[in-house]
This record gives sequence, structure tokens and C-alpha cells, in this order.
Amino acid sequence: MAQYNLNRIFRPQHVAVVGASEKAGSIGNALMKNLVDGRFSGTVLPVNPKYQSIHGHACYRSVSALETGVDLAIIATPMQGVPDIVSECVKKKVGGAVIISAGGSEVGEQGRKIEEKIQGIAHDGGLRIVGPNCIGIIRPGVNLNASFASEMPNAGNMAFVSQSGAICTAILDMALKERIGFSHFVSIGSMLDVDFGDMIDFLGNDSSAKSILLYIESLTNFRKFMSASRSVSRIKPIIVLKSGRSPAGARAAASHTGAMAGEDAVYDAVFKRAGIVRVDTIEELFDCAELMAKQPRPHGPRLAILTNGGGPGVMAADTLARYGQEPAPLDPKTLQALDAFLPDFWSRGNPIDILGDASAERFDRVLAICFNSKNLDGVLVILAPQALTDPLSVAKTLAAAIQKRRFPVFACWMGGKRIAEAVDVLNAAGIPTYDTPERAVRAFLYMVSYARNIEMLLEVPAKIAGNMAFDQEKAFRLVTGAPNQRFMSESDASEILTAYGLPMIRTKTAKNEAQAMQVARELGYPVVMKLHSPDITHKTDAGGVRVDLRGDADVGAAYRQILTSARQYNADARIEGVILQPYFSNPDYEILLGAKRDPNFGPVIVFGMGGIYTEVLKDRSLGLPPMNRLLARRMMQETKAYSLLQGYRNRPGADMERLEEMIIRLSQLLIDFPDIAELDMNPVLIKDGNPVAVDARILVSPLAAPSSLHLVISPYPEEDESHIIDVDGHCIFVRPVKPEDAPLFTAFFKTLSPTSIYYRFFGALKELNPEMLARFTQIDYDREIALVAIDEESEIDNMLGVARIIGDADSKTGEFAVLVGDAWHGKGIGSNLLEKCLSIAEKQGFESVHGIVLHENRNMLSLGKKLGFEIKRDPDSGDNELVIHFKR
Repeated sequence: MAQYNLNRIFRPQHVAVVGASEKAGSIGNALMKNLVDGRFSGTVLPVNPKYQSIHGHACYRSVSALETGVDLAIIATPMQGVPDIVSECVKKKVGGAVIISAGGSEVGEQGRKIEEKIQGIAHDGGLRIVGPNCIGIIRPGVNLNASFASEMPNAGNMAFVSQSGAICTAILDMALKERIGFSHFVSIGSMLDVDFGDMIDFLGNDSSAKSILLYIESLTNFRKFMSASRSVSRIKPIIVLKSGRSPAGARAAASHTGAMAGEDAVYDAVFKRAGIVRVDTIEELFDCAELMAKQPRPHGPRLAILTNGGGPGVMAADTLARYGQEPAPLDPKTLQALDAFLPDFWSRGNPIDILGDASAERFDRVLAICFNSKNLDGVLVILAPQALTDPLSVAKTLAAAIQKRRFPVFACWMGGKRIAEAVDVLNAAGIPTYDTPERAVRAFLYMVSYARNIEMLLEVPAKIAGNMAFDQEKAFRLVTGAPNQRFMSESDASEILTAYGLPMIRTKTAKNEAQAMQVARELGYPVVMKLHSPDITHKTDAGGVRVDLRGDADVGAAYRQILTSARQYNADARIEGVILQPYFSNPDYEILLGAKRDPNFGPVIVFGMGGIYTEVLKDRSLGLPPMNRLLARRMMQETKAYSLLQGYRNRPGADMERLEEMIIRLSQLLIDFPDIAELDMNPVLIKDGNPVAVDARILVSPLAAPSSLHLVISPYPEEDESHIIDVDGHCIFVRPVKPEDAPLFTAFFKTLSPTSIYYRFFGALKELNPEMLARFTQIDYDREIALVAIDEESEIDNMLGVARIIGDADSKTGEFAVLVGDAWHGKGIGSNLLEKCLSIAEKQGFESVHGIVLHENRNMLSLGKKLGFEIKRDPDSGDNELVIHFKR
């Protein structure tokens, strides 16, 4: 259903309340009262199927009397009657509905059937629904209180969306006490239609919302949530409080990897990939949001702590240490400047303790020095009320001083009644203020985490040397022939991984003792012998591994010992012989690389410390396909193992590029084969820098979703690659844009004439900054179609042109843009690129594509006419809007 209908829910002119009655205390009456008392400027229409008039307002006898043109219907009737009301809303073309009513799926099967009926009617009629089972929506800035919450919070720039009605009422009460303001306050309820993804999209395009706060218990459309979050988090912070941190899902998994990739850890990885900051408490949610909404992003974690009391400074430093940070060291120039005027007994370090007699002027001079330092990323100003320090004077000084700063400044004014007026001054100046140093530092570190996430989203991944080759046919035969819901044999698993270029140690099987000796001689001594059984997953636990076997006698003895131990461990286990491999002696490092298919987010990659202590050490990080070099490196950096892998004592460092490539190859395997439920390479041994997996297991469980639709992030659409021949006979490769294309775009831009730049960007532009490069190359293939033309006859990649269609959030409409290098004008490249984009858009279900073309751009107007666009000229600007509609 169309995203634009949310405008009529959150920006209504005409509101109808369905369910107001003559009975005092009804929810419908409370809704009416809140709308009227809130001074909503639009029209409020009470609608009730029974009563003629309510509190002097005209009221209709029947819901069928709903007027055409109503933007928002608020429904507060028993759940059984809601389907008929929704049907009437559709008939009267109501813009959207907020269903307050409870009694849906949360009460059982009967309620679920009612919800399904409502959902079907609304979907077919294009009616957007918030709820059911919610308290409603509030927009203080436009005096809209379409909820049964009794009081309207202050207007502000934070948007809050919650699944829990109880959390909403508690937050509202706290907001009124703390004078916290909101741009939007939304109780989203059971999310029958409008969900978190919809709200993120909508709020991302609403300038009144500077930051987005979410209280999440569960998600529905996971791919839409991910797509919306990755798009919006680049332009405004999204802070999430996700409840339900539980290890239960982790304990249920069958393998090492499964046991570690628990549900909550997956949510952590998802939020990080989306650029979302996750907090642990409601207090942190608002502390973090206030700081992000009022202050610029820090460039790093280097924090200066300015205080008039030693104790609070120590508390701030301890909190930094708790999160693995420390106060920023003061450089010699800064120390010299401070020494010039501070008393002899100042701390001469960070925290900068300027003593209990600090005046407002002393605070001001220290702040000026901090602002001039190039070695700081933020300043926390702590004031403890003391006899010789006036909190109000210092607050006014700080409010004036922040005009000169280039990084976030925030305050901790400790105390109560004496500091109240000073806190008001700080709040009015846009300086976030906290009552304890711990809260202030935590908020800053969450902000650092957000800034780092955004930096990662803007970074250009390194290009992979050469083309990665995969034997997809061989892997397909092995995956489709694997036993259902059981681990395939280690030898088959090894062959699949080898087919995708993952380094595997030579592996052979033997069914009896004599065959084991023969295989060992072929491999060459020494060898390793392992139990081969589909029913025993952890071979070490069953005594099923023997190493450093140096002759036939060792092999024979090991074979007998392994079989005896296995039968003692599990008498019913099927034993199919043993596996033999060359012995890899004295590795420098052991790591784990694997994957687990999450029921909600699809395949999740796991990297960490390997070997038999994997679960004990719990040193691992999670990542989501598709992966590139940058994402793979970031994933490894999140583990303690990463520091070891750089080289430790006399051990050489691992080949990090090869490890990155292993993660990328594993990612592609998971993209191509949705049926892989679990995959475990443990250990991957590293010696002299080179990694090799010596143990591999793969669990196959058929999945209905085809390749790529099982992923929460759309992968590179290889099927959109093609070749064209231009009018001069040049062979040109057309493919989707990749994140690694940023250098190509930079070089391409330098070839453009000022006229071409003006036609494309509607103004002068000297270069593509990092934000623009990220926007043009880091494509969400679910929302955007972007194709580049590459000259295949050139020795190096040479970009000739680019075309794209940026889809709106409803995935029904999109805006196109085309740009071709000046030297390649008139060769049919732009026409081919745009035509292919339009073809893809039509296949994806777009209904129309539009674009604005300057009236001077005659070539583009001619191309639009040739491709079937309707051309309409704006009489005011003289520019042209081109629109093409696809037939259905």
C-alpha cells in the first residue's frame, strides 16, 4: 500500500472519531475530549452507530454517514465491529485509520481471524492502518492528540515510536515531568499494517523529526525495516531500545556456530549494519537522543572532562574506562596554555579539574583552549555547586561559548534546587544536561558509536583483485543431494567449500581399518584421523579425533580406539568409517568461520576465536550477507582475536586479505544456497599467515524462499548485467553499480563539462564529496536501480555513463536520472542505460517513473520523447516533468 497515505494519518485536516458515545468514560469520548482540548485546528467529527448527538457535536446515526474527504478515522469500538467500519472507510476514501480497539491476535485464534479480515479489506482498498491495540498518535507541533493519553507533551524534534502502550504512557508521564518534547509520539500496537519500517521511512522524510527513537519488542517485515533504516540512518540518528535479551535461542542450536549466534546477538549485528544505535534502558534512550538531536557528531572518542570538583571528574573517567575508553591526553600546547592562568594546584591532566573556586571566567577560558585543540572530539562540562561557583553564571557563559565550538559540548550540573535555573539556561541554549557524570559519558559514547556506524556506511570498500570464481553447479549437486535436517558428510561439506574457493585441507574417507592405512599412505604421514558419523556432531566430545599419526600401526590403533569411543558415547550412532587429513602441526592461530540461518534475518556469518574453547571464550562477531572487504574487515576487528592475528611475539600475522576473501566467499555461498541452515568451519588453522579449514560441517534444511529473497539485505543483482554495442561498434559492459565503484565515479566526474554537470545536478558542482559518493555507489537494490556503462575495450575500467531510478518508499513510483560522459554523447549509451532501468522497474512492479529535465536540456527531452515519456512544462520554472506509466 502506498506510503504517501501516511501523510493523511499524521497531517490530517479532517478527523472522525468512531466509537464516541453518551456513556461517560468511554475511550471514544476521551479521544474526542483530547482532540478538542488539544486545540486541533482541523475538523473533528464524532461518529457513532447509535447516538444522535454527543456533547453538542453533530453525530451521525450510522458509520455509513462518514463524509468523503475524511483524512483520519480513529476507531475505538469493540473489535468484532471493526471490519465493517474499515470497509466503510475504504468506500468513503478515508485516508487512514488508527485502530485503538484491542481483542485481535493477542487474545487467540478468533481475534487473529478478525485481524486478517481487517487486513484484507484495508490492503485491497489502499487504506493505511496504525494499530490495532494501541493508544493512538500524538503530534504536539500541530496540536493533534489522537490518543486516549490525557495530556499533550511539549513540541520538540524527537520522534518516538513504541509497540508497547504501557511504555508509551510511562514515557509520556516522564516527558511531562522532564519537559521533553516530541515531533511525533506513536503507539504502533500490533502492526497489522503500518510497521517500524513504514515509520522510519515516513519520519526520515519529515523535517520536524531530527532523531528517531524506537521501543521494539518484535519486528514484522524484516527486509523493509533494514532497507528503511539503512537509508534514513545516514541523515538522522535512529536509537533503539530492543527488549527481550535472552540466550534461549542460542542454547537450542545444534553446532558451535548455532550455539553462539543467539537471537539478541543477531539483532545487535542487524542494528550495527543499519547504522542504528542500540541502548539498554529508557534513560539511555532519551539521554542519547537528546545529545544527538542538539549537538554535532563527534569525529572520535577523545573526550575532555572539565570540572570544578575532583570526585565527579573521576566518576566520568571511570565510566569511560568501563566502556574501554579513557579521557583524551592533553597535548603539550594545550597544557602550556592552561598552565598560563590556572592555579598551581589544578590537575594538570584530563579530567581538567579547575578547583572548587572556579569562576565563570575560568570556565570560559578553559573552554576556549579546548575548542582550539585539534586532539579533542568533545567536551563534558561538570559543575558541582560550591560556595565560590555560581551555577547560573557558568551556565550563561557556557551557552555563549558554544557558538565557537566545532564538536559536541554537553553538561552535567549536579545538584537540585540550586541549579534548576541554570539547567533551564542550558536547555534553552541547546546544551544537553545530565544529573550524573555516568549518564553524560554513556550518552557521548553512544554518539561515538553512531558516528562510527555512519563513517562505515560512507567508507569505500577496497576492490577485490581479479574476479572470484565459483563452481556453482558442483555445489548445487552436493546441496540438493544432502540429507534433510541432518549434517552432510564432512567430505561433501569440504567439496562444497572448495567449490567456492575456500581453502580446505585435503580430506579422504575410509570405511575400514585396512582402507584407512592405504589412504594415510597416499596422503603422506603424519595424518589426522576423525570419526565419520552423521549422528555425532562434536567429534572431540566423543573421543573421535586422533592426531599426529606417523605410521600404519598408529593408524590401525587410532581406528580401533575411535570406533570404541564412539560406540561408548552413542551406541545408536551410525558410524560410516573415518576421515583422514594431513596433520597440520603447530598452527599459529585457530579461528572459527561459520554461519547460521536466522528465522527472521536470514543467514548470519560468525567469525571468532576457534578450536575446542570456542563457546568458553565467546569471542566472536556476527555479520550479514552480502559482504565486501570493508565489512569483512570491520567484522574481524570487533573480536579480540583480531589483535592476535596482527602478529604476536614471534608468530607472524595472518594474511588479513585472504581472511577477508574467505568471508566474502562464504557470503556468496549463503546467497546462492538458501537451504544451508548451518555451516561450521572450526577450526580454521593459520600458519605462516595462510589459513586452511580442517573441519567442516553443513546442515541443509530446505527453504521455500528462492535465492536472494531469503536475505534481509538485497544482494548485487547479477542478472541485470548485459553487453551493448554502441553506434561506433564499441563493446560496452552494462552492470549494476557496486560500492567499490567510488573511484570510477570520481574519475568519471572529472571528465564532465560544466554544462553536463549543470544539466544533471541543476547547478555548479566542483567535486563529489564522500557523502555523495556513498549515496551514488552504495545502492539498496530493493529501492534503487542503478546501472553503469563500462568500456570493455579499455585496459582499465573506464566509466562512460550512469542511469538510475530511485524508488519511493511505496515501491510503486520512482525518479530517474541519466548522465553520460561528454566524449560519449550521441552514441546511444544514455538511451540504452535508461531503457534497461525502465525495463527492470517494470519487472519490479513500479507503476510510474518521473523526472525533472531543464528546458535547455534538449537531448534529454528528445530521449524522453523517444522512450515514451509524457512531457509537461511547468509554467513557473519553465522546466519539464517527464512521466512514464507502465501498463498493468
